[in-house]
Amino acid sequence: MIKHVGSVTPNKIIILLVSPLLLSASLLDFRELDQASKAVLEGNYTKAVNAYERVEKKSDEVIYDEANSYYKLKEYKKAKELYSSIQKESLAFNKWHNLGNTHAQLGEIDEGIKAYEEALKIKEDKDTRFNLELLKKKKKEQEKKKKDNKDKKKDDKKEDKNKKKDNKDKKKEDDKKNQDKKNKDSDNKDKKSDKQKKEDEKKKKEQDKKDKAQKEKNKKKDDKSKDEKKKDDNKKKDNKNDKSDKEKEKAAAQMKKEPISDKELRKYQKMLDQRGINTLMVPLETKGDDNHELKPW
Repeated sequence: MIKHVGSVTPNKIIILLVSPLLLSASLLDFRELDQASKAVLEGNYTKAVNAYERVEKKSDEVIYDEANSYYKLKEYKKAKELYSSIQKESLAFNKWHNLGNTHAQLGEIDEGIKAYEEALKIKEDKDTRFNLELLKKKKKEQEKKKKDNKDKKKDDKKEDKNKKKDNKDKKKEDDKKNQDKKNKDSDNKDKKSDKQKKEDEKKKKEQDKKDKAQKEKNKKKDDKSKDEKKKDDNKKKDNKNDKSDKEKEKAAAQMKKEPISDKELRKYQKMLDQRGINTLMVPLETKGDDNHELKPW
């Protein structure tokens, strides 16, 4: 907590108020200054500022009081401007002390430290010293924070660089794995293709072998069928010839058993003559017929 000159309580900010009687002021200015002083005592700093603004001729004391009112309204930039314009030597300590407070409120640590140091050059003051040490401590904290942020930023940058490198290495490794996998798949595909070709060739050979065996089997079957048919034909022919021979033998046996009659012989001879076949028909003798008659044709 920034301490002000004349503060008896460390946690309470007290602005140094200087309102001397200004005999040189005009009657109108005197009335405005009177209203401003009353407003300050009432804590109505807005009213005080308005009154100070209406004063035409301002002394350093009036400017100082006006700056204090702006400070109370937390209009620190306006207060800093007014404090900085004060030139009177008797107000120098109060000017620098309150100017240090104003810089502190604006976050201007270095400027605040310088202002407090200027005040302490004029005289030693416990509150000014406290405020100075407070700002120095705050400055160290800011520097440490800044350094930490810088180190963190540096570390983050380094980490980001390492991360990018790791990602790059990982990508490179992944690409290599993918390429190896692709090559492996291609090799497997080629091997599979060669294996498939061999299997296809093997199947084709086996099929050709089966087809050849089936063809030979069918040929043998056809040859067998032809042989069997030929045998059947020969057998039929033989049977037919056998039947014909048997019929001839039967006819001959019949003729031998039953000699043809003369009438039938003549009839058969006549048929032969008509065909132009000259054949001498000799009648067969009948066994046991000793008294048969021989007749020439």
